[in-house]
Amino acid sequence: MYETIINKFVEAEVLLDDTAYQKIKKQEDALKFTESLIHGLGLPREDIMILTGEMVEQYLEDNKSGIGEDNSNDESSFPHENSPPSESSIQTAPISSVESISEPDSFSTDNILEPDPFGATKTSTASQATETETIPATESDNITTTTDDYSSIPQSKLSEGHGVEIIKDSSRKSYTNGEIKDFTAYFGSRYHKLRDMLQRKKDLKSPQSIQELENIQDVVNVIGMVNDVRNTKNNHKLIEVEDETGTASVLVHNENHSLFEDAERVVKDEVVGVVGTRKGSLIMASQIINPGVPRVDEKEMDFSMVFLSDTHIGSSTFQGDAFNRFIKWINGEFGDEEQQEIASNVRYLIVAGDIVDGIGVYPHQDKELTIKDIYKQYEEAARLFGEIDDVQIIITPGNHDAGRLAEPQPAIPEEYAGDLYKLKNVKFASNPSVVGLDGINVLIYHGRSFDDFAMTVKGMSHQNTDIIMKELLEKRHLAPIYGERTPLASEVEDHMVIEEVPDVLHTGHVHINSYKKYKGIHLVNSGTFQSQTEFQKIYNIVPTVAQVPVLNQGTMKILKFN
Repeated sequence: MYETIINKFVEAEVLLDDTAYQKIKKQEDALKFTESLIHGLGLPREDIMILTGEMVEQYLEDNKSGIGEDNSNDESSFPHENSPPSESSIQTAPISSVESISEPDSFSTDNILEPDPFGATKTSTASQATETETIPATESDNITTTTDDYSSIPQSKLSEGHGVEIIKDSSRKSYTNGEIKDFTAYFGSRYHKLRDMLQRKKDLKSPQSIQELENIQDVVNVIGMVNDVRNTKNNHKLIEVEDETGTASVLVHNENHSLFEDAERVVKDEVVGVVGTRKGSLIMASQIINPGVPRVDEKEMDFSMVFLSDTHIGSSTFQGDAFNRFIKWINGEFGDEEQQEIASNVRYLIVAGDIVDGIGVYPHQDKELTIKDIYKQYEEAARLFGEIDDVQIIITPGNHDAGRLAEPQPAIPEEYAGDLYKLKNVKFASNPSVVGLDGINVLIYHGRSFDDFAMTVKGMSHQNTDIIMKELLEKRHLAPIYGERTPLASEVEDHMVIEEVPDVLHTGHVHINSYKKYKGIHLVNSGTFQSQTEFQKIYNIVPTVAQVPVLNQGTMKILKFN
């Protein structure tokens, strides 16, 4: 009953506090009352984000004579809040370079970044922007430099009616109280979503339950959530999986090299399919199957989108001069002819978290701040982003931003970032979220789970987030490992499952650029506008600063503003 009632409100895009839930539960037919309440209040409504006990009480009072009357026009009890930017001086140093990807699937190559991301990044100090290198984006797409007359560029790109669709946003779908029933619902949601994907695989169309395996000593196939992964004393891999009927131990022999490599990437709490043979109490695995992603057809783009994250405004290491050059470029006031042409094509700027440096994020952070007030950090962010003309900006939170730390993170609260909310060309969404930009679906995730993968999975590191992003897509989950460095909220629904395959996966967090095209999907990590911090010095992490990825009409380019 709990999950059914809560799911009704999830569908109505309204949060439900505990007092309201208790009042609903006391009704003679709680489910029928829920439907009547949702209909009567005309949900979803922009002015009702949280349904409180007082609202339920008022609804009961107003409908004593017959619950179910339509009160959808009564908005007097639910006030709606609305919530502004300035000027900035721009330094005139040039964009140091603009470069295309030098191979179809990656920009971690010598002419873009050093082969070792921990090595120093080479930048040009020429007084003019360097020549643009033209390289095929794919085997069939050739990009040529043009010399168009810029007087033909439309004065306002926003006025052309380009579409932003927030496809998935969990900002108003948080119901957890941290109770046992919430954990049960959360992992149940994850299991069922991913099991349904796995059952589309030809080898898993009719999986057995683990309970059924007791009577089978032959070929078996099961779908389960991983409870534990460990090595045996002979260095075989032992994986314990669980479904709703029981647990089973899966043995992967180390002489099966390909399968053992697959097993090395298995992590706790992901959902996998296993095909193997029953031997006593063990399943001897022959296949480990991820939900996976199909190859997607690349969509044509006649526009460009820019990817930012980790600007860390308010930090003493925020690179303000470089960011001002970036603003001037995106406004078409900076760079050589080709760079300005790229700017003229930009419709969207996507910022994947850590807009500001925050307050109290780590010990002694105040010593590294130039702005020590969270409200003023966002005021400065609004001033800077407010200088960007005619580009639609989408902002999602990261672990340094104000608001809830546990993922999924709701959009940055307006109470902290009021001035940003006043900007007419800015939209806010949760972390993670999916936005449709003129038909190109972008999955935005800040990337906190990269920490867990870099520390847990052999061969993965912060320097190679494209490998981690590929793994997240194959697992169809953005943060499968529960209870480690990534704080996860045990919601009724697991919003971290990748339900639809995106055209672009955009991440941040690690401050190091990476790019890969995987099965037609653009995997982008957008680096940072913060120079090396004291923490990064300890671990010899050298960030790629002020190097901005631009998906320019389907071809990835890197513009360097440092």
